[in-house]
Amino acid sequence: MNTNISFQYPAWFAILCLLLGIGYALAMYYKDKTFRERSRWLNTLLGIVRALAVTFLSLLLLSPLLKSLVTETKKPIIVLAQDNSESVLSAMNKEDSTRYRQQIDALTENLSEKYDLKTYSFGDEVREGLEFSFTDKVSNTSELLNELYEMYSNQNLGAVVLATDGIYNQGSNPVYASTKLSVPVYSVALGDTTLKRDISIKKVYHNRIAYLGDKFSIQVDVSARNCAGSRSKVKVYRINDDGSDVKLKEESFSIKSNDFFVTKELILEADKSGVQRYRISVSRVKNEITGINNRKDIFIDILDARQKILILADAPHPDISALKQTMEQNKNYEIGVGYAGSLKSNIAGYDFVVLHQLPSTKNNISSILKELDSRKTPRLFIVGNQTNIAELNKVQSVLNFKANTKNNNDVTGIVEDGFNLFTLEDNIAKELPKFAPLTAPFGEFTASPDANVLLQQKIGSVETKYPLLVFGEERDIKTGVLAAEGVWKWRIFDYLQHKNYDIFDELMNKSIQYLTVKEDKRKFRTSVSKNIFDENEAIFFDAELYNESYELINEPDASLIITDSKGKDYNFTFSKTNRAYTLNAGYFPVGNYTYKARITTQGKELKSSGKFSVQPIELELFETTADHGLLRLLSEQYGGEVIYPDSLKALPRIINAKADIQPVLYSTSKTRSIINLKWIFWVLLGLLGIEWFLRKFYGGY
Repeated sequence: MNTNISFQYPAWFAILCLLLGIGYALAMYYKDKTFRERSRWLNTLLGIVRALAVTFLSLLLLSPLLKSLVTETKKPIIVLAQDNSESVLSAMNKEDSTRYRQQIDALTENLSEKYDLKTYSFGDEVREGLEFSFTDKVSNTSELLNELYEMYSNQNLGAVVLATDGIYNQGSNPVYASTKLSVPVYSVALGDTTLKRDISIKKVYHNRIAYLGDKFSIQVDVSARNCAGSRSKVKVYRINDDGSDVKLKEESFSIKSNDFFVTKELILEADKSGVQRYRISVSRVKNEITGINNRKDIFIDILDARQKILILADAPHPDISALKQTMEQNKNYEIGVGYAGSLKSNIAGYDFVVLHQLPSTKNNISSILKELDSRKTPRLFIVGNQTNIAELNKVQSVLNFKANTKNNNDVTGIVEDGFNLFTLEDNIAKELPKFAPLTAPFGEFTASPDANVLLQQKIGSVETKYPLLVFGEERDIKTGVLAAEGVWKWRIFDYLQHKNYDIFDELMNKSIQYLTVKEDKRKFRTSVSKNIFDENEAIFFDAELYNESYELINEPDASLIITDSKGKDYNFTFSKTNRAYTLNAGYFPVGNYTYKARITTQGKELKSSGKFSVQPIELELFETTADHGLLRLLSEQYGGEVIYPDSLKALPRIINAKADIQPVLYSTSKTRSIINLKWIFWVLLGLLGIEWFLRKFYGGY
């Protein structure tokens, strides 16, 4: 370390400081005879001490700086990264594994003598330190290279030693990774490259979600090596909660070459709701080396999202067909049509009801409305000539009528500017007033204060404030009222003008969608981050508790019980966040699970439940043949070479031969003000203290 002193003023000012100190001392002690009588040297000593103290103090006024240059030698960094995935172990027996670990231990000891050795393991993720458990479910070499680049791109990185079998099944091809290291990569080639007789499932493509009653496709990629002339079958089973299986599909195929690949598409029917577990397998061929990669389990969430909608009318009418055709475009709607005088189906089985010209003069449907009210079923009233206006005013308060159906007005719709329950395309507001008019009762129409008006009536050329289509909510029941009949004319007019039904369909579908959406008003709610997890993913839960004013609270403790398919329970307690609850339940084995959450508030126990599934990650089982060709390309690209485990002793010598892998000298310059040095204070205090003590001792005070 080199150190020097500099001043923020010219250096010759230091001479003035010295002269100032000498002058100050002479002024005090040259003619002073107080101490000279006691000792001839005492006056001189006191003068020297005072001169030094004044000189030091005046020098500090020049703001002197202490500059030091620190030089440090850093060894080159060598990174040793070990692939800890399952495929590496598949080519090793116990003896091979033990010998390989001894070879790696010897290598790390040798490299540590001359280099700064950093060790990592990778697979599911990149971790510090060497691991030899070989339990990671995936191999992601490109992620490792990216992380090494981010950590060491600005440091003295000398080389990367990559011990792997060349198999990657997650991330991009490491040869074409966007991150480029500027150091050699030495690949330690593990695994077995021998092509053995084997048939395997390479990949299964499927949607994670399907809808009940729909058909869905599963695409299976099958690969076979050295199996020419054999036959096999692709089979699909559904695995029940008790572990039993039901065969759903089977398809045979012939293997025509030793390097064989085929994609089979299997169409299944979603006939059971919930998360379903399916097993895809291919039959083994004679003398096949392993059957572990002949099957794969997948999970698909079958959603029963269909809503049953009833169009209940007083009598046949063209509106019914127009509404039915529009709603049938949504595959999640199951549409039924009935008439008030001859309804045979159970009204309680429907999620939404369109009441066309009901209640009417012939059918007041009081019993039906009572049932709908008890179940809080949303409904849409469509007013027509047969509607009993007086009864309609009694069964809903969203829109009040002072009208009669004996006289009618032809009305068109004007979109209300302030409507905000849902959005419509901009062209609807422009085109809808041009549509053919509907037939509305003659009279006055008044919407309730809490109602939301979507369409106002335009009578001829006069824009009124009479609502035409209005929505509201009473007794927690969503209600809509269309104050006119003849929507079939809108649908036909839309097609005549635009060659499609887009405007009419959007208007009606958005209206029905708003009315059918159910609000979650539970006081206690739990949710899992998703329904299907991989086996290496942690399961996270969130929970919310609301008070009577629907404000979030989290004073009481919340518990959770997770139950597997065999009935085993796992108990947890939620952690409290700012105003809610959260839980990391950790990792779970493959299978289907249910959960129940409980909380007690104000003396009441509230519950919430749900399901989730954990699917296996079997990527490491599908490819067991090492890819040393990829390792060769990777090492050549970065200027390294491929090393086999038995030649690891030579690797330190190969690295040492690289002329550009050398220690680096790092110089750091530090500057600080001398006035901040503590010893300066003690020197000044010592000088002044010595002078004071001598003067006091010899009677100078």
